[in-house]
Amino acid sequence: MRSRSKITTLESRFPLLAIENDCIISKQAEITVCFELELPELFTVASAEYQAIHSAWHKAVKTLPDYTVVHKKDWFIKESYKSEQTGQESFLNHSYHRHFYERPFLNHHAYLFITKTTKERMRMQSNFSTLCKGNLIPKEVRDFETVRKFMEAVSQFERILNDSGFIQLRRLRENQIIGTAEEKGLLEQYLTLSVKNGSPMLDIALGSGEVRVGEKRLCLHVLSDTDDLPSTVEVDSRYEKLSTDRSDCLLSFAAPVGLLLNCNHIYNQYLFIDNSEDNLSRFEKSARNMQSLARYSRGNQINKEWIDRYLNEAHSHGLTSIRAHFNVLAWAEDEEEFRKLKNDTGSALALMECRPRHNTTDTATLFWAGIPGNAGDFPSEESFYTFIEPALCFFTQETNYQSSPSPFGIKMADRLTGKPIHLDISDLPMKKGIITNRNKFILGPSGSGKSFFTNHMVRQYYEQGSHVLLVDTGNSYQGLCELIKGKTKAEDGVYFTYTEENPIAFNPFYTDDGIFDIEKKESIKTLILTLWKRDDEPPSRAEEVALSNAVSGYIEKIKQEDEFPSFNGFYDYIQTDYKKILDEKNVREKDFDLANFLNVLEPYYKGGEYDYLLNSMEEVDLLNKRFIVFEIDAIKDHKILFPVVTIIIMEVFINKMRRLKGVRKLILIEEAWKAIAKEGMAEYIKYLFKTVRKFFGEAIVVTQEVDDIIQSPIVKESIINNSDCKILLDQRKYMNKFDEIQAMLGLTDKEKAQVLSINMNNDSNRNYKEVWIGLSGTHSAVYATEVSLEEYLAYTTEESEKIEVMELAEKLDGNVEDAIRQIASKRRETLVN
Repeated sequence: MRSRSKITTLESRFPLLAIENDCIISKQAEITVCFELELPELFTVASAEYQAIHSAWHKAVKTLPDYTVVHKKDWFIKESYKSEQTGQESFLNHSYHRHFYERPFLNHHAYLFITKTTKERMRMQSNFSTLCKGNLIPKEVRDFETVRKFMEAVSQFERILNDSGFIQLRRLRENQIIGTAEEKGLLEQYLTLSVKNGSPMLDIALGSGEVRVGEKRLCLHVLSDTDDLPSTVEVDSRYEKLSTDRSDCLLSFAAPVGLLLNCNHIYNQYLFIDNSEDNLSRFEKSARNMQSLARYSRGNQINKEWIDRYLNEAHSHGLTSIRAHFNVLAWAEDEEEFRKLKNDTGSALALMECRPRHNTTDTATLFWAGIPGNAGDFPSEESFYTFIEPALCFFTQETNYQSSPSPFGIKMADRLTGKPIHLDISDLPMKKGIITNRNKFILGPSGSGKSFFTNHMVRQYYEQGSHVLLVDTGNSYQGLCELIKGKTKAEDGVYFTYTEENPIAFNPFYTDDGIFDIEKKESIKTLILTLWKRDDEPPSRAEEVALSNAVSGYIEKIKQEDEFPSFNGFYDYIQTDYKKILDEKNVREKDFDLANFLNVLEPYYKGGEYDYLLNSMEEVDLLNKRFIVFEIDAIKDHKILFPVVTIIIMEVFINKMRRLKGVRKLILIEEAWKAIAKEGMAEYIKYLFKTVRKFFGEAIVVTQEVDDIIQSPIVKESIINNSDCKILLDQRKYMNKFDEIQAMLGLTDKEKAQVLSINMNNDSNRNYKEVWIGLSGTHSAVYATEVSLEEYLAYTTEESEKIEVMELAEKLDGNVEDAIRQIASKRRETLVN
């Protein structure tokens, strides 16, 4: 049973007095301004950017007055992923959230506390801590002028960091500091070491041998002496696991005790800004004393040399003398976990080439000084003298991946922990001016996971209301299309493919609403011109006029007579009614050769070789179909069918593009773009990529051959230059060619290092592949494409797995969803057993 004499109330020892104007006022009359920090994301910062961040911190710290404490506190808390599901989620979306449910990850929050204290308080030692005093008598707040100058300096500090473009400071308000009835504030979070609301009452045991907060046992490692520090420090460090002999993946110097330390912990970073001149004068005096005593001890001589070096650095480079302290406060509830985190923390410090020092004596004092606003209570003997620049190298400068605030986007996963993140690579970057179009260029060799990523992306686009049109050459989207078709009862999920038994067929004259606008007429004319004329045989002006009149005349005829439109009907109109019109106008044969026209188009008329192609009797208006796949692998080398099909595909999308106002449209062209370009369709691609952005649309091209992007002028001029979003998958097999790819895509060295790090350090316990996404050379990162088993079965391109799904679906009356659900359930049972 505890001795009551050792128990006291928190209120009697609590060092803080009040919150005034969102500032913490301590009972020692110290003022603390509180900020929340927004840092760059992990693995997204290059060496020059780390230097810029370091420089911004240095400039900001130098604006602060003497006797100020800068306390940066980084919280790293283990949490579990909880999805915000709605009741109307799709089958695949629900399976995705279920796959990630309770996925553990390390969450990061960074805070900054700037405290104005006094010369006397800065020199206090641990035995003078407020923790040791019987009671605290509040002092009067210092004079107004001192407070005013301090707040001005803090404002300058904030402006310098915010203007850097890398770090954002947000001032914490009173409710965020002390909390509300519903939510914990920062003070309560720290005193319970928990960010969860509704935790039990405060129970803190601060002993000399062990410190506990509730059931949490604290483990403290400190860097408080120069003997603990490495011989040299850098602004950044090379992360070997994601680096190659051709590229460097960089992290901040202190990253090992940040996100890379996978346990509940707080990393405290203190800078104590004394009067630099007083510090240097004291060192001058100490050096003279050492000099006079050097004859009695070699240690005094060595110390004198170290002091001289410190003074020489300060005077020759105009450096500011400060004190610093860094510590890692970790906690665990059971003994085995405590031993593990103690070893892990020591190892993390060793990776920084520091000497790990597990502190048991001053844990309580340092924990108490870590209370937000109580930095003035920090024991001076636990700090060491240094300069601002090297001290700032011990600041963590990155955070974990952050979800986009945009309502539109796709779900990807954090490459370090696998936590799902919401990523907008279209709307928000457009709004911020990062990109000027939504087009995307995707490059990845066979087996790199292109199909999974594109399936995953277009499925989420579709579920968010987009119209999706896919041009494929390998049945990559068949499973997803069939799933959508079954779910929407054939309202969506239209799959066009060519087989001898069921050849591909269209009706270019059919519209669901009977509207034939200019775009529809022009697309029909383009189609007929392609059938009539060769690429090297442009039509004359008279022929264009005659054809335009023929199309308009036929459209008027079907409107008046309520006739079902078809190519057969158009052909009949040409050789009857339109022939009479030409005769009446005395149109000469050299201006429009009607016999030649009918002869060339006869194969597409009833009884002709391709009479099925343009005479589909199905009343399918693709304008309102939201998910369409054209699988053209069987006809991509066919000189007759392929040009016709590609024109119809382009006509379908351009029709959507112009007529569907305020609706997102997406066209994704797989390897088919190569064949399209060969068949004289380059102008369509150029037009598409330059125009689609004006109609709330995206054009996406996917390829796997490096030589394609290097050698094709179509890709270079039309696709790459008009695609502000570039997406690359594993390129390591092209490592020797990557300089050419880098030059062609205009990638920076940072982006090159990110791309070459793909899949280098994947977690063997998770099944995923990584993908690099870059936006206009300014924002880029590597993400994980991880999906549920149900999504895998919908996206898979493995022939045996596709057959298994489709055969079972056939037994279930075509229900692909039930087939996937049953196969996934069976596989999970097999894994468990």
